Amino acid sequence: MTSLHTKLWRDLNSLKGQVLTIALVVACGIASYVTMRSTWSSLYESKDTYFEKYRFADVFASLKRAPESLVPSVEAIPGVSRAYSRVVQMATVPIPELTEVARAYLVSLPANREPALNGVYLRSGRLPRLGTDTEAVVVESFAKAHGLMPGDSIPVVINGKLRDVRIVGVGLSPEYVFLGGMGDFVPDDKQIAALWIQRDVLAPAFEMAGAFNDLAIDLQPGADEKAVMRQLDLLLEPYGGLGAISRHKQISNFLLESELAGLDQNATVVPAIFLAVAAFLLNIVLSRLILLQRQQIAALKALGYSTLSVTFHYLQLAFVIVALGSILGLLLGAWLGGALTELYAGYFRFPTLVFRVSADVAFVGVGVSFLAAGVGAIASVLQVTRLSPAEAMRPAAPARYRRGLLDRLGIAWIFGVSSMMVMRELRRRPIRLALSSLGIAAAVGIMVVGRFGSDSMDNLIDVIFHKEQRGDLTVAFLQPQPIGAEHELEMLPGVLDAEGVRMVPVRFSSGPRWRESVVTGMPTPARLRGLIDRNGVEATLPTKGLAMSAKLAEILSVKVGDEVEAEVREGKRPRVTLPVATLIDDSFGLQAYMNIDDLHRRLGQELSISLVQLKVDPDGLDELRRRLKQMPAVAQVTIKSVVVERFKGQSAETMRIMTFLLSLFGAIIAIGVVYNNARVSLSMRARDLASLRVLGFSQREVSSILLGELAVQMIVGIPIGLVLGQYWCQALMNTNDPETYRFAVHVSTASYAFATVVAMGAAVVSALLVRRKLSRQDLIEVLKTRE
Repeated sequence: MTSLHTKLWRDLNSLKGQVLTIALVVACGIASYVTMRSTWSSLYESKDTYFEKYRFADVFASLKRAPESLVPSVEAIPGVSRAYSRVVQMATVPIPELTEVARAYLVSLPANREPALNGVYLRSGRLPRLGTDTEAVVVESFAKAHGLMPGDSIPVVINGKLRDVRIVGVGLSPEYVFLGGMGDFVPDDKQIAALWIQRDVLAPAFEMAGAFNDLAIDLQPGADEKAVMRQLDLLLEPYGGLGAISRHKQISNFLLESELAGLDQNATVVPAIFLAVAAFLLNIVLSRLILLQRQQIAALKALGYSTLSVTFHYLQLAFVIVALGSILGLLLGAWLGGALTELYAGYFRFPTLVFRVSADVAFVGVGVSFLAAGVGAIASVLQVTRLSPAEAMRPAAPARYRRGLLDRLGIAWIFGVSSMMVMRELRRRPIRLALSSLGIAAAVGIMVVGRFGSDSMDNLIDVIFHKEQRGDLTVAFLQPQPIGAEHELEMLPGVLDAEGVRMVPVRFSSGPRWRESVVTGMPTPARLRGLIDRNGVEATLPTKGLAMSAKLAEILSVKVGDEVEAEVREGKRPRVTLPVATLIDDSFGLQAYMNIDDLHRRLGQELSISLVQLKVDPDGLDELRRRLKQMPAVAQVTIKSVVVERFKGQSAETMRIMTFLLSLFGAIIAIGVVYNNARVSLSMRARDLASLRVLGFSQREVSSILLGELAVQMIVGIPIGLVLGQYWCQALMNTNDPETYRFAVHVSTASYAFATVVAMGAAVVSALLVRRKLSRQDLIEVLKTRE
């Protein structure tokens, strides 16, 4: 072992407190990056493998009814590789144990073979056999929710006839990773199912023998998807085509891609912030640590060590610290990533979900840390080695003293000697103050980001379930009902108020631009449904014309006073021209709203409603639910309190874990930054402070000088950190798809308080440790002049 190696280990031992805190900062940065990026990549790779193996279609089309002989014409469209026709219908599942009637997608299967597209993965059991009674494969989520196994039976109302369907298998399909229906904000596994049944059983039940009402299409590589969809719409229009949609817009995949995109954004922006902050702080702290050894570096040069040898020695010091942090960060990231992926396994319903830490993720996390450490170490060593050994061995020249503003005004004495010393030191070294405060600000900012997800969820619940949805219960119908249905529900026992809403699916177009949307017809003014913009302010629904999402208007390039073409995507599919009366800067999707009377007048239809919102007496809720279950026109009953609890149950655990981890990482980084700032300041000013003790200053006065500088750094850094955290939260929100989510940034007072208290707590602990170190100083040893 060389003398430089001996010095390296002695330095590591003498600096063990700072080495540990710096390593923890590095570990937190790497662990957050590895955890989130590896979780996302594992989920995405599992999804791609699943979709490829089970032949998820590229284009989907629903229609009323078309003969099977039309399929070759579909396959003749340029770009189409194959077309798979089938029968898909909705049914009710009146399970006695459920208060509400469950719903199910009935999907036909070809005779004794796998589906050509949208295959079924069997978790257990088998596929239905040809020529048997009504057998079905049930989707795994519904089977788990009800404890169903192969051999069990469930009642299903198929086209108005109650049948006992025998479960022969439990499966999954890429088409139904997420199951949902109209009015579903958070799907309930007990209330929605998918059942795969032999086509020779399902088709006759819906008068579809020799016909189909649903198409799944696989495209050739490089095919023009939009051109294929246009030609497909023209071909299916005479058969009641409802418009082709791409894989991206297929409801289950749209929800899946939205979830993965949100996770991707979190796994990109948040870890990048953590890693960048950790790298920045690592660079600053190591630079200061090495500059403290200025005289040792000069001595090594005087003894004949080359600049390269000295630089390599300090690189080793930096790299040992980073290596320690990297090992800890990779192990922690792999463990947390595996646990997080396991948590997501219950949410993303894939046949297999395998977590792994890819080499590129580990390389980026570790590489950034080593790069930051290397740059800081090399720059600091070169700064010293540029001086001659004789000059470098002398203490650095004292700062140039100048009279400050308070001195010139003659009021400096008011603040006392210790305070003036603090202010003069900060004024003479503004860069050090700026960097220290910026490090504290970065630590505070990432704690704000760490709690931002939880704040957003709370704000989302408040906006949707308290400001927008003011009713207690929503009743959705299978088909639009006459307005009299609203009055019938209002007369039921326990109903305090009822308000009908009409939902009309449309395709808006303006020139070559178009988007799918839904026009919501509401009374003016509405009692149980509010129009809330992204800032939480309620908008007024005009009595005539459209109230359109501002983002939708931007996409269509229209403004207030313009007209848009609307093609209704149900019934007789009329085309109408609608004026844009006002714009709403809302938070979700591409929506449009109209006065319900004006909507029906322009569509030329009788007044009807798609759903009714009810305000109910809690004491009469059970009886009301029982009566609603007996109504054949009712498709779904949604209770707001149940949805809120389900939403919290599904999202809260993941959000709570993520918030805890990010907040913990942020707190550790904050402690590491504050502690190292204080320790480095003590080391840099040890001689000055010892001199003051010899001159008669008390221990308390000397401590107040050093800790006063720390206090100023905190006072400057915390407010900047709160603003920086707000900015980072905004940057995180800006990564969302603006056509899906446009939330305003909401950070609670509690999150700001948490970040502030943790930073101040770190400062107090660091102050106590530094004061303890200061009180144990050997004044004679510190004041010795090294020759």
